[in-house]
Amino acid sequence: MPGYQTKQESVAIHGAPHLLIQSLLDRQQFADPLGEAEALGISSAMWPLFGLLWPSSQELASWMERRATVPQERILEVGCGLALASLVMHRRGEDVTASDCHPLTSRFLSDNTALNELLPLPYRHGNWADADDAPVRAGRPVVEGRFDLIMGSDVLYERDDSGHLSRFIARHAQPTAEVLIVDPNRGNRSGFNRRMAAEGFALEEVDLSHAREGEAPYRGRMLRYKRDSLR
Repeated sequence: MPGYQTKQESVAIHGAPHLLIQSLLDRQQFADPLGEAEALGISSAMWPLFGLLWPSSQELASWMERRATVPQERILEVGCGLALASLVMHRRGEDVTASDCHPLTSRFLSDNTALNELLPLPYRHGNWADADDAPVRAGRPVVEGRFDLIMGSDVLYERDDSGHLSRFIARHAQPTAEVLIVDPNRGNRSGFNRRMAAEGFALEEVDLSHAREGEAPYRGRMLRYKRDSLR
């Protein structure tokens, strides 16, 4: 691709066939010739993060592979990046939509869907800071409607004192909904927990820390939030 280099690799998903994934070569890649990322508030330092493989994304994908299927459930992945969890759920035949705000995410998702011989996977622009639900943002269809399950991995990388992510989730969650967030203990969990509680979500934490053969141990937690309209 012009302006940046990519690589392909087989990514292990515990309990499922591997995924063939195209990702950026490394964190040094950057290309924003039309200023699209800059216009969306994405700095040159943040630009490559969407296109890298992160351990927490593999943890979420493995969790979703083991999770029981819920009939007629609508699923949304926020800050999907390379969308491993969405690809796993899509391969299982689930009704899943991937979302992110990076201008190249949809291109990588389309390529990776094709690499794994899957049908196209729905994608929508999802900028948590957007204040409204206009059907198109920055020339791209945006996340609309409500979902029964919202999932994400390593999305608590900033303090987000304004509560953009928690409000985005609340806006797109059904009155009775589940939210699954894999957090590699980045330090912003407490504030996010408080904001989710204010939106009516109860929390259960699951320790995901474990050794990984041939790799550094994983340290992190699954944050399971549930909102019940009958409460």
